[in-house]
Amino acid sequence: MPHSARVERIAFRSGGDLLVGNLHLPTGASGPVRAVAVAGSWSTVKEQMAGGYAAGLAARGIAALAFDFRGYGESGGLPRDFESPVRKIEDLRNAITFLEGHPDVDSHAIGLLGVCAGAGYAAVAAAEDRRVTSLGLVAPWLHDAALVEAVYGGADGVRSRIRRGDAAAREYERTGRVDYVPVSSDTEEAAAMYGRCEYYLDPARGGIAEWSNRFAVMAWPGWLRFDPISAAARITAPTLLVHSPDAAIPDGARRFQARLAGPGELRWLSGIQFDFYDQDPASLALAAVAEHFHGSAPVTAGR
Repeated sequence: MPHSARVERIAFRSGGDLLVGNLHLPTGASGPVRAVAVAGSWSTVKEQMAGGYAAGLAARGIAALAFDFRGYGESGGLPRDFESPVRKIEDLRNAITFLEGHPDVDSHAIGLLGVCAGAGYAAVAAAEDRRVTSLGLVAPWLHDAALVEAVYGGADGVRSRIRRGDAAAREYERTGRVDYVPVSSDTEEAAAMYGRCEYYLDPARGGIAEWSNRFAVMAWPGWLRFDPISAAARITAPTLLVHSPDAAIPDGARRFQARLAGPGELRWLSGIQFDFYDQDPASLALAAVAEHFHGSAPVTAGR
C-alpha cells in the first residue's frame, strides 16, 4: 500500500558551503523511519532522477533525501557545475550526518542509493563510512582504468581529455574563468556526452529549467582517474545492483559485484541507460531497491 508523503526543504553544510535539498518523508509513521540519501547521475540536479527516486522511496515508507551537490542547482560552492568525485563523496557523507540528526530518521538505518554515475560516488562513500547500513545502485556507471579507455576512445582519447582538463584547470587558477562545454548535445562534438541522449534533450524529462547543461572541462582528469570498482573490496553493507545488459558498461557492474566484501546481488532488467531514469525500468528498479532497503538493518527503537 503506497504511503502518503510530505516534502521538507532542508539545508546542511559540506566543505563550508550550504547545500539545499528536498527530504521526502512518509507520513503516519509511529516513530523514526529508515532513510536513504540519493545521488543522481553526473552533472544533474535534485529535480531530475534523484528526486524521482526519492519520491518513490517515500511512497514506500522510506525517508529519502535528494539534494544539490556543491556547485549545482540551489547549493553553494565554486566552481559551478564542476564534476568532482572527491567533493561529491564528501557531500554524501555530510548528507548522512544530516539524516542522522533528523528527528524523523532512525540513525541506525541509513542507506545510499546511486543512479548511473551517482552509483560510483555512493559506493566509495559506503566503503569509507560504516554508518551506511545498505547500498543500492541503479544502472550503475562503475568504471576502472580499462573501462575508461574502452568508453573514451582508447588511451589517446583519455589522454586528450586529461590534457584539455589540465589546461582548463590552469586557466581557472590563473584567471578564475571556467571553461564549459555542454553536458549533453547532439550538435556540439565537444560535449561531455555527444549524441542523441533523449533524457537530457527532452524538456519533459531531464532537460528541465533547473539544469544548466554545463560541464566544467577541468573535471575530466578527476573523472577519468576515478575508480569506484576498487571500492567494492571495502564495502560490507548489503548491496543491490540493478542493471541491464543494454545499459551503460554492464561489465563494470559485474566486476564490482564480484569484488564486494559483503553480501551483494546483481539483478538484471531490460532497458537502455536512460530508461532507468524515468521510464518503466525505473519503476521496477525502484521497487527492487525499496525492498532491499527494507530488508537491511531493521529499524531500531533507540537512537
